[in-house]
Amino acid sequence: MLENYEQLNDAQIDVLKEIGNIGAGNAATALSLLLNEKVSISLPKVRLTDFDTAISALGGTEAMTVGVLVNFSGEANGIIMFLLDMEDAKSITNILVQEDGHEDELNELKLSAIQEIGNILGSSYINSISALTGLSIGISIPYTAIDMAGALMSVPIIEFGAVGDKVMFIEENFSSDTHSLISHIVMFAEIDTLKTMMERLGI
Repeated sequence: MLENYEQLNDAQIDVLKEIGNIGAGNAATALSLLLNEKVSISLPKVRLTDFDTAISALGGTEAMTVGVLVNFSGEANGIIMFLLDMEDAKSITNILVQEDGHEDELNELKLSAIQEIGNILGSSYINSISALTGLSIGISIPYTAIDMAGALMSVPIIEFGAVGDKVMFIEENFSSDTHSLISHIVMFAEIDTLKTMMERLGI
């Protein structure tokens, strides 16, 4: 009986990685529409890892990071968090709000743009889960914050740490003719949700 993430076997982990790969492809398509230019994505790095390793990959506990959190619920429950370092956040928001980069501050308009990106990416992953499993899943409005990576990662630690210290951690490298962007997605589904997903997929 699956009780925590540590008990996932290789086949179940492969399923989670496939969900990550499909979600990343959907995200690249969504970003292409948002930016009005073709966006490609390198093969995403999808891994099941502990919280400390995820924080290190974000640049360490004190690295200033922009995070967008989306809760999902219904026949599947959990969270998805979209994370960008400050420089990539400034770069992509300058494109979206048509600023020339002289303004360094992430103002309200730029944060709203990041929130929309997080919402689109979160939806891309939820749609990939729904498509594979047939589960009916809704998502919350996105919540945006700027803080140190350790502080942002404390949210899933506090909410889900009791059922294990593993999260699905996805690193994506998006690129267009003129821009590139590295983003990280942290996804954590409740254990009952994992069980349901695996049952639906016959694993």
